[in-house]
Amino acid sequence: MNKKVFYWSPCLNAVGTIKSTLNSAIALSKYSKDHKVFVINSCGEWSDYRDIFSKNSVELIDLNFDYFKYLPKKGFIGSRFSYFVIFILSFFPLLILLKKEKPNSIILHLITSLPLILLYLFKFKSNFILRISGYPKLHKFRKFLWKINNKKLKSITCPSKELMYKLKKKKIFDEKKLFYLPDAIISLEEFSKKESKINTNLDFIKNKKVFLAAGRLTRQKNFSYLISEFNNFIKINKDFILIILGEGEEKNLLLKIIKEKKLEESVFLLGYKREIYNIMQRSSAFILSSLWEEMGFVIVESAMNNLYVISSDCPNGPTEFLNNGSNGILFSNNLPNALFESLKKFSDSKSEKIFKDKVKLKKNSKKFTKFRHFLKLVNILEI
Repeated sequence: MNKKVFYWSPCLNAVGTIKSTLNSAIALSKYSKDHKVFVINSCGEWSDYRDIFSKNSVELIDLNFDYFKYLPKKGFIGSRFSYFVIFILSFFPLLILLKKEKPNSIILHLITSLPLILLYLFKFKSNFILRISGYPKLHKFRKFLWKINNKKLKSITCPSKELMYKLKKKKIFDEKKLFYLPDAIISLEEFSKKESKINTNLDFIKNKKVFLAAGRLTRQKNFSYLISEFNNFIKINKDFILIILGEGEEKNLLLKIIKEKKLEESVFLLGYKREIYNIMQRSSAFILSSLWEEMGFVIVESAMNNLYVISSDCPNGPTEFLNNGSNGILFSNNLPNALFESLKKFSDSKSEKIFKDKVKLKKNSKKFTKFRHFLKLVNILEI
């Protein structure tokens, strides 16, 4: 009889956690003969992915009626209100579901406070596995919730070794329960089938070289810093343009900065693109300017697409992926002129050095395949 594995990950926006949950569930379903995989659709947040799940033998469990489209998704207050609504409306349906279905394991990605409170208040036969990503703020409530559930949690997984070591130092969880589990970012089969045609109009590039950045237009991604540093760089090197992909609450702010610095012909906000491989093929390097970040899907995908990577040394993952800068360029997080100097260093580098670094980056990116994620996840599930 197949063991049932549930995923709990109510996502408001198309962020990395969407891919993390999606790819993990698909990888487990594809490669395991012993597990039946389910994703809990708390409010309709996963409805658009129903066909993808179906094609990969992952079942979607509709916990509630579809009210996702009515939830505010932008801004701190709006998103917190939505999380509160999901928490309240999902409390008893999730409790009833877990009591009735008795999954062997449930993997918690987002709005983990709800299942953790249920875990503390009630007895379940299921193993609860907490997935900690990004750079979690250890406010009092979260720390308290983690501590009171330490004995009840089966495992805690982290997408980077850096985050795992930090959590060990905090001594909130039993060290034996902490595991390094890289995200399932790449499918080598799917990657080999990617079309090489450019499906986005990039005529404006002309003979320019491209620096590429991508992510939600939020304070975390620090794109205002990126634009300012790039502005200083093109004063001495006009061969490059900057393309930023993504949507978010800071879009108007970034457009204002672009206009004030007269960068309309040098910096382009192209919005959110579900598929960015083709744009990567026209780019010279990917820049990650985040204030904090996990391993980052986009830097792994960039490396797989033969892009050079220039990244801030923010916690918790880019430094690890770039092997402390030996596989790319690391700059001091948010430090004035640090990125500017890194862009100069890249533009002045010899092509042989860039090629060797890109080879190392691509080799490292293969550690984040769906199959390798599956192998590690199964071991954690079976402990």
